[in-house]
Amino acid sequence: MKIGIATRNMEAWSSTQVREALTKRGIPYVCFTFPRLLAQLGQKPYFKVKDVNLQDVDLLQDLDALIIRPIGRGSLEELVFRMDMLYKLEREGFYVLNPAEAIEHCVDKYDILAILESAGIPVPRTFATESANQAVEAFKALGGDVVIKPLFGSRGIGATRVNDLEVALTVFKAITFQHGVIYLQEFVEHGTSDIRAFVVDDHVVAAMRREADGWKTNYSQGARPVPTILSKEFEDLAVKAAQSVGCKVSGVDILEGPDGPRICDVNSQPGWKGLQAVTKVNIAEEIVTFLLSELKK
Repeated sequence: MKIGIATRNMEAWSSTQVREALTKRGIPYVCFTFPRLLAQLGQKPYFKVKDVNLQDVDLLQDLDALIIRPIGRGSLEELVFRMDMLYKLEREGFYVLNPAEAIEHCVDKYDILAILESAGIPVPRTFATESANQAVEAFKALGGDVVIKPLFGSRGIGATRVNDLEVALTVFKAITFQHGVIYLQEFVEHGTSDIRAFVVDDHVVAAMRREADGWKTNYSQGARPVPTILSKEFEDLAVKAAQSVGCKVSGVDILEGPDGPRICDVNSQPGWKGLQAVTKVNIAEEIVTFLLSELKK
């Protein structure tokens, strides 16, 4: 057995944890970035990549599964191509973690919340539009206190809280000038913390409260991880959110607002450095255990 790990950086913390968990079980692996992959059609192998010894690896013949950790940054064309390759691998019967469809849904903030809402999961009031004038009306409908986010983004980068109409209009016009989509949400009063639940195989393996000095609670932006035990309500909500988009491994973010919990994101390629610091559960080993159980099926 040999496992592939697609990662921006094989020395990144989470990637290293996965590598160590595989090594403990005596399972060899191959790490690579997406730009190193060669896709072929009309001939085989369909996909090949060079390993650390610069030997050609046929993904379908030499590997048993691929862990996406994570899909990485890129242009729209690069990202679409990477998804195309994952879909092709899956059509050939190859196991990809997470599934391509789940990754595709989760990278799109509008799409993920639309799916969650259809599944009956509470989400923040949200508007999305290509019109600055429509965005102004949405801003007013949301009470004049909103968070504007890039449609494709992570780690809180680019998310801005705006409660001034003139500032909002300036931002809206800047987005439309660049042919972007204006995506804005009501600001949910949640103090300076939220909850991250880590879901593997339809159950929460660990959770933390992320405490910050301001409204942004991303660990990558300085929030402090604090151990927490979720209520059954929150556990069920996190699992249902992951299931609704087909995520086998995910980080589900929960805001505790005045009107009850709101799911604001499902991350299909979550890091867990902060969470690992406050839990005794070895998260990488949980992921590898789940992967092996899936391959046995």
